[in-house]
Amino acid sequence: MLWLLLSGAALAKTVTDIDGNQVIIPDQPQRIVLGESRMLYTLALLEPDDPFRRIIAWPRDLQKYDSQTWNLFARRFPQMLKIPALGTGGPEAINPEQLLALRPDVVILPSLARYDDADLRLVRMLKAAHIPVVKVDLRVHLLKNTRRSVEIFGEVFNQQARAQAFNHFYDAHLQVIRERLAHYQGPRPSVLLQLHLGRRNECCVTAINGSLGELLNVAGGKNIASATQHGVFGRLNEEAVIAAQPDYYFATGFAGNDAQGLLKLGPEVAPDATIASFRQLTARQNGLRTLKALHNGHAAAIWMNFYLSPWHIAVTEFMAKTLYPALFADVDPQQTLETMFRDFLPIPFSGTLFLPIPPSP
Repeated sequence: MLWLLLSGAALAKTVTDIDGNQVIIPDQPQRIVLGESRMLYTLALLEPDDPFRRIIAWPRDLQKYDSQTWNLFARRFPQMLKIPALGTGGPEAINPEQLLALRPDVVILPSLARYDDADLRLVRMLKAAHIPVVKVDLRVHLLKNTRRSVEIFGEVFNQQARAQAFNHFYDAHLQVIRERLAHYQGPRPSVLLQLHLGRRNECCVTAINGSLGELLNVAGGKNIASATQHGVFGRLNEEAVIAAQPDYYFATGFAGNDAQGLLKLGPEVAPDATIASFRQLTARQNGLRTLKALHNGHAAAIWMNFYLSPWHIAVTEFMAKTLYPALFADVDPQQTLETMFRDFLPIPFSGTLFLPIPPSP
């Protein structure tokens, strides 16, 4: 890392972000803006004593899309509720003028699968104001960029040792998956991975070459959309799903216990609530009702917010074990998740973040 002197006697350092940009930031930044509050999933791994002490603003996407985790952290760290909100959505909703007025030392923004005019305008205005912008990727190319993104957080927050410790944990679990599947000679199970079950009354949005689709690939699953679609995300119609008859069906969601018409998953959600909402929602869709995987115990529910979090190493294990139960008989994804919470996070584990769905009665 390159060390520099800024104006006066302030020390500075150069951080290479996920896009390869060399960004000069203060050595001890005290005024940090997060482009997504769900970056807390990563930040809390590195700053467990008080993840919020240097955060001066963020959008409230965490509160909107994961109110359970928001509430868990707010109970443990009530000062979190005083952080100014830069909109209720993600980075696309940030008001650049409001952000500039805060005079941050550094802004951490997510790398996105698609950029719109608002995203590009925000970056242009920050750079024009000479505010350092550091990009990380915790949502698109997870296996390629998560470990480096954790390192970048460690460099910005001067928590390199904790970043290294978490990455060691991550690598150890990922290596088991890769090594065992590298020696496997049998067929790859086909999978329908449906994102946001219940959000739309239609079938089926999926992730293929990125996001949770990337985790499915490394876990040995063959996404049924991969034969015809090659982007990060894609869509399959009901006819294609019925004709494919995938060996397994995985659905994602993130709704809390009080939600209606959505798949209930996440902290503080009980397994029975997940199963009940899963069965109710899949029964409504013609493209799903006829899938054999729903009736023979080859279905599972997965917390959607794994796609934004290094915690996804546990769900990658879960996918691999679900698809290859004999090959990963000694692997316990739930234990991996609970160990990660115990060793790295300041809040206790609770709820249901992934779950096999029993055969339909």
